[in-house]
Amino acid sequence: MDNFMKKIVVALGGNAILSKDASAESQQEAIFKTAQVLAEFIKRGHQLVITHGNGPQVGNLLLQQVAGSSDKNPAMPLDTIGAMTEGSIGYWMQKALGEILQKAGISKTVATVITQTQVAADDPAFKKPTKPIGPFYDKIEARKAKEKNPDYVFVEDAGRGYRRVVPSPIPEKVVEYPLVAMMLENGMVPIAAGGGGIPVSQNKNHQIIGQEAVIDKDYGAAKLAESIGADELIILTAVDYVFVNFNQPDQQKLTNTTVAELKKYIAEKQFAAGSMLPKINAAIEFVEATQGKAIITSLDRVTDLLEKGVGTIITS
Repeated sequence: MDNFMKKIVVALGGNAILSKDASAESQQEAIFKTAQVLAEFIKRGHQLVITHGNGPQVGNLLLQQVAGSSDKNPAMPLDTIGAMTEGSIGYWMQKALGEILQKAGISKTVATVITQTQVAADDPAFKKPTKPIGPFYDKIEARKAKEKNPDYVFVEDAGRGYRRVVPSPIPEKVVEYPLVAMMLENGMVPIAAGGGGIPVSQNKNHQIIGQEAVIDKDYGAAKLAESIGADELIILTAVDYVFVNFNQPDQQKLTNTTVAELKKYIAEKQFAAGSMLPKINAAIEFVEATQGKAIITSLDRVTDLLEKGVGTIITS
């Protein structure tokens, strides 16, 4: 990477937060290690915005909510659970990164923005929910849950039982992006758009309605990066590079590639729909909107990325 100061949005994958088990202690341990890596961007003078996934945390909290739900103390709705996990993960991250920067003699405020992401109320995703969340049910339990919550949609999940599915709409706007931009201008490190942000839509009376949905965290990161005029979007995942012909004898890693090349590979169905494809699409969206640079690599290779440009680098 070039040495001049850049405005960078980093999107963390789930492995950056949840490594061993779902305990608070284990997750904070994983986040501390992640924060040590992220501190390298700040030590080199870059402006950093941190975004992260929250899928496992939302799933686990939903399990707790369902298990403890009663008429007097009902389970919280999905948008509120999203906000709760944005807050808890953000708290762990700001605590860890703040401590690391302080030890390095760097005085910076690290703060979490509970972020709403606006989606269209008529997004086609609302008519075709696909994202599985929460516990597995047998057929009778699923029927009872459906009777109690008529709006819920359940599908059979690979013979393991029935599971609720929710929509995954496309983000149109990160509502709090001006605050994130202002924080950067004032030398702070924002943690924002956790889990893609809390999906909200606006009705004709300008009421903001929280939606029972989840937003792909990479799409949320791309929209935030675009909105604040970031120079780079860095998506950190489990692999060092994007590959074509993945796990085949003729597997090939992509180092420097373009939007046009990636669109050709998408047409060839090179990228798995549930894993790499959303990352590729988010990267393309950001590069097309800003003419900036998107990078996909692993958390373990961040130092190599900063020093040698390791990873899949996507330009227009």
